[in-house]
Amino acid sequence: MRNTRLLVSVFTALAIAASADPIPLGEYHQRRAELRTKLEGTLVLFGFVEGPDEVYHHPQNSDFYYLTGWTQPAAIALLTPASETLFLPHRIPRLETYMGKRIAPEDSDAPASTGFDAVQPPEKFEAALARALDSTGPVYVIGDAAAIAKIKALAPFREVSDGSRLLARQRMKKSEAEIAAIQRATDVSMDAHRAAWKRLTPGVHEYQAAATFTATLLEAGCDGHAYEPIFGSGPNSTVLHYSANSRRMDAGEVIVIDAAARCGNYTSDITRTLPIGGKFTRRQREVYDIVLGAQQAVIDAIKPGVELRDLTRIAREYIDKQGKDKDGKPLSKYLPHGVSHPVGIDVHDPASMNAKLEAGMLVTVEPGLYFPEENLGVRIEDLVLVTEKGATLMSGALPRRADEVEKAMAH
Repeated sequence: MRNTRLLVSVFTALAIAASADPIPLGEYHQRRAELRTKLEGTLVLFGFVEGPDEVYHHPQNSDFYYLTGWTQPAAIALLTPASETLFLPHRIPRLETYMGKRIAPEDSDAPASTGFDAVQPPEKFEAALARALDSTGPVYVIGDAAAIAKIKALAPFREVSDGSRLLARQRMKKSEAEIAAIQRATDVSMDAHRAAWKRLTPGVHEYQAAATFTATLLEAGCDGHAYEPIFGSGPNSTVLHYSANSRRMDAGEVIVIDAAARCGNYTSDITRTLPIGGKFTRRQREVYDIVLGAQQAVIDAIKPGVELRDLTRIAREYIDKQGKDKDGKPLSKYLPHGVSHPVGIDVHDPASMNAKLEAGMLVTVEPGLYFPEENLGVRIEDLVLVTEKGATLMSGALPRRADEVEKAMAH
């Protein structure tokens, strides 16, 4: 009975999460309006199409969601400088028996529910596209390969290209509602980290700590993981995207936990490295403090005008100043990845690495050092909001310093 109540609680939370949207409907309209003022030509966006008997929550195409907020399947949006139309499938009573009632173009409240003044059935899409193509300008498509092929067939003499790049810059700068949504995902992620830390004892398996993390974010009403969670202990701590989470943790090792929640269609991204048994060895702490110092150097450098790609250079320069390895090689050779990327609807939101930071952007700071021959990897990752004066650490409430981590694990 207790397990049944827990399952009901989890599925109730998922239902609430799936129906909740932290972004006001009017903001989606504003996003489309901003894009249309710069749009030269026609943009067609295809939402996801569900398969037969699909009973799991299917994520919407992130660009489609960003411009529409629409999460139901089989929708198409058509945008031109002068107009915007949403095409929705007709109601199918038998399908709704399985999937629940959905908004259809024949519903009188369809415009109010979608935020589009023009809501049409799918059979009117081709005629609307033909009218849009009467004007000059390129044709952009957002969708899968089948969607792009469809538009190329309908417009065989027009250049058809990927429309995602039109949105990359716009998506980098977050609104107040987006920042609040990401902070919510970050707060839940930190709670889930703290809960998982309590499972980090010798003899426990990585998947047991991961299960505690997952249960915490689902109980909080979030959609699920922002990405496949990484719980890598011992030798697995040196594997950047390890996700099997199957190994037994042993005393004297560290574990890299890179895991975060997706809440209301927005994500977070947090990593901590922790000692199994509660105390870092001298060597582990030495490496940990170098990584933490590199992270702080990057955070201190973040401000409007700094190029995103410069953040990795700053981390590498700091690490190299801390000494060399036993072969006299720079320590940064053990940092094989970049240290920053934008976060939003996607955990790796669209970005140009030569873009200059602006207030309202959200980026990670995640340096790491990995020594496979020592079975020792350390990565520390936090989410940073760029402000007019510098940076605000959104995940700063989760312990970062080695002594803070050890203290947190002792409780």
